[in-house]
Amino acid sequence: MSTENATPAGSPRGSARPGYSFDVKLWKVSKTGRKSRPWRLRWVVAGQVYSDTFTTAALAESRRSELWQAMNRRGEAFEITSGLPESEVRAAEEAAEAAQADPPLKWFEFCRKYVAGRWRTSAAKTREGLADGLAAVTLAMVRRGKDAPADEHLRLALRWGIVPANEGEEPPAELKTAYDWLTMEDRPVVDMLGTDVFEDVLYRLSYKLDGTPAAGDTYKRRRRALNTALEHAVVAGELPENPLQRVRRKQVGSNDVVDRRILVNAVQARQLLNAVSYIGSWDRCRGRRLVAFYAVLYYAGLRPAEAVGLRWSDCHLAETGWGTLTLRETRPVSGKQWTDSGERHDRRGLKAREATSDRPVPIPPVLVDILRVHLKEFGSAKEGRVFGNERGGVVGSSTYWRVWEEARKYALPPERVDSPLAGRPYDLRHACITRWLNAGVPIAEVARRVGNSPEVIHRRYHGCVDGHEEVANRKIMKDLEGEGDIN
Repeated sequence: MSTENATPAGSPRGSARPGYSFDVKLWKVSKTGRKSRPWRLRWVVAGQVYSDTFTTAALAESRRSELWQAMNRRGEAFEITSGLPESEVRAAEEAAEAAQADPPLKWFEFCRKYVAGRWRTSAAKTREGLADGLAAVTLAMVRRGKDAPADEHLRLALRWGIVPANEGEEPPAELKTAYDWLTMEDRPVVDMLGTDVFEDVLYRLSYKLDGTPAAGDTYKRRRRALNTALEHAVVAGELPENPLQRVRRKQVGSNDVVDRRILVNAVQARQLLNAVSYIGSWDRCRGRRLVAFYAVLYYAGLRPAEAVGLRWSDCHLAETGWGTLTLRETRPVSGKQWTDSGERHDRRGLKAREATSDRPVPIPPVLVDILRVHLKEFGSAKEGRVFGNERGGVVGSSTYWRVWEEARKYALPPERVDSPLAGRPYDLRHACITRWLNAGVPIAEVARRVGNSPEVIHRRYHGCVDGHEEVANRKIMKDLEGEGDIN
């Protein structure tokens, strides 16, 4: 293998300072046989061999040119311990001194500043989603030890610490140990570029605390949250690049397509609504006051958060025939720490629409009658809302979930209780959309009524429309009959 000497034979050269040497030999670029970094450059300083590998031959030749110029053009001595030219050693020392004077931003402080910057313009659910994604990654961005707090406590500590209202406050007693560890043992943001740390980051995005894979939607939500944070870090100069952009997106399963097994038919829906009315004592009316709530999901295709925010002033209940619900706001549930009001329910405009826009939804006579009965028996809740709890407040998600779970035990045969059939109140909306599609309502009109795009309706419900398989079979059979007997 050919080499080049730093100094031609007989050329005078002064003595190098201690730890450095002018005795340098530079070898030509060679191939290693490795797939990831197949090009290698080797050089010798005072008898010690050094090497580096590269992904392309051009990068290897460029590095060889840098070392050659340091050897012959600038006449630099090389450090024996590192094998680097004196100028590069000095640059590294200056960078280290600068880092000590202005230490790199650490993970917790970065998360706190980033969330504070997005807080005012984000909905409560968006804030909670950001916190969940960053909290999952935090387990990779904190140095661990035998005395480290439990993973769950570290995640809760970050979720508490990044809420702007909690800045400067003492953490809750049960989180203090984890919070102190988090703020002292978190890594600099730039450590995200390290191979070992980044591999752990990817693992935390994909798995739950118990080591089982996270749901596909959970992974996507966490990855989106981290990606936007890292893009901000690049803009702020904390990272030279977003490492997520180097990684191909993981192909995961998704709950995007509706499962036919969750859909109730008309008889099952009536049985469920009837069973709801029997939940709880008669005087407290726990179930009866929610019959109409589930009915607007099944007959009008509302989301639960839209039903929670529905007001009587937005309900046109005709004496005969069809009525109309005009949806104007949604009340998604979040933790109190994520809302500006300090309430569990955020107050937002309709999903995927301008804040001031509304969505009129025609409702059939059967739902008009149910709402009239509800108004006569329970009147109006606070703020003129249609649905309220026993004190007139906002109906909590835990309330309508518990009532629904109890009603399923009354309405369904024992062998169907543990099945996916109508397992969630939201499944009533799926049943409504599927019923409209099977009735022949155009996809565009279904999408308008339920507040989705036609593309989403087609993708999510295509497999739930009856008759497609039979139509396809008839077309195939007709084509086969047209070919005749090939013998």
